[in-house]
Amino acid sequence: MRILFASVLTVGCLVRVTPVLAHHSAAAAYDETKRVEAQGTVTRVLVKNPHSWVFLESADDKGQKIEWQIEMGGVPSMAWAKDALPIGTAVKVVGHPSRAAGSHGVTGATFTKADGTPIGPRGGRGEYTPR
Repeated sequence: MRILFASVLTVGCLVRVTPVLAHHSAAAAYDETKRVEAQGTVTRVLVKNPHSWVFLESADDKGQKIEWQIEMGGVPSMAWAKDALPIGTAVKVVGHPSRAAGSHGVTGATFTKADGTPIGPRGGRGEYTPR
């Protein structure tokens, strides 16, 4: 009986700890020492768990279209996005750039309108920041 109880207790503890261990650090994918700025038009907002995404369309120096992918927090922290970031909204985003060469990913983003007015909670600051 003791062995059965110890086994059940061990499995229960492992099940509780596994999600904590599974959460990854964004530092591997994003460079916390750098900041990048993007301006564009919101094309999609995906509010989901564990991370939400905001997609912007802008153009590079040569006029080529660029899609920026902004990684944000999950559903609870992104309730503001559905109303504050409708498709077609022009925004400026400042955050940590992706480490992947040639990509246009951002995390830890701050959103503002074209006139500089903050969008979202905490003065436009996104909830998801690298650790």
